[in-house]
Amino acid sequence: MDLKMLQAFVILAEELHFTRAAERLGVAQPLVSQRIRRFEAELGHHVVERTTRAVKLTPAGEAALPHAQRAVESSRLMVRAAEQEGAPVLGSVVLGYAGASSRPWLPAIARAVRREAAGVDLRLRSMVYAGSAPSLVAAGDLDIAFGRRPLTYTGLADRVFEYERVLVGVSSDHRLAGLRQIEIEDLAHQPWVMFPAQQGSSVRDMGLRLASRAGFTPSIAQEAPDSYTILGLVAAGVGITLTVSSVAHVETPGLVLVPLAGPPRYLTATLLHRRKVTPATRAVLDVVAALHPEPQRPVGLVLD
Repeated sequence: MDLKMLQAFVILAEELHFTRAAERLGVAQPLVSQRIRRFEAELGHHVVERTTRAVKLTPAGEAALPHAQRAVESSRLMVRAAEQEGAPVLGSVVLGYAGASSRPWLPAIARAVRREAAGVDLRLRSMVYAGSAPSLVAAGDLDIAFGRRPLTYTGLADRVFEYERVLVGVSSDHRLAGLRQIEIEDLAHQPWVMFPAQQGSSVRDMGLRLASRAGFTPSIAQEAPDSYTILGLVAAGVGITLTVSSVAHVETPGLVLVPLAGPPRYLTATLLHRRKVTPATRAVLDVVAALHPEPQRPVGLVLD
């Protein structure tokens, strides 16, 4: 069975989202769908159920997944062993990522680690929300993770990865879409689309704080689990949203992103790790630092 089909199935099972799976694989979304269809044809069973809102595994997919994971893992280790030609192995490093903002960096980081730290077995793991990063790193489930400030856990350290500017997302036919800047007060009587309250989203918390400082509580028309869905709902006219510049790469027809009026506001994206790290983790941190040096603090308000 073609390894690319197995890889597509394993990544789709982790993401449960075709667009996110395509980004991790570095291919177009239709190619992921094609590989899944071929996989199902060869297996003789449907492995995923597709709806307009979600993707989930079928019972056959659940049964096949652990075997597909082992096959993909074995092939990856085989390639790594051949590449290293007996070079010492530093160890495994699990890198956690969340949301649309960090995904564009994953392929470059993975390639750089393979090139500069061949003895490291880098594994990528989806966290869904960056708010869960500190507890996962502190517990040892992740070695490194994309997160946000403020950093409240003891025993952890971080470095700034990116300053993400706060933007307003509106549909292209919205009356605010043609403005160069949008006052936060202009959003007081608009329906909002936001992340769920119980998930600890820093973007949601930021939006609520800014609205509170402006003297109003947003009317939340709908909640959605990820930036892809939120931006799609906004483009469809369900409501407006506050988001960050790092999701601008998500192609969403009918969506317009406009800066807030006044001084630019930013959220701080970071890389988290434990203060005491293994040689393998240190090697990955050094590779990332060389690939993406810490940016200068921007002019404006950093909402830590």
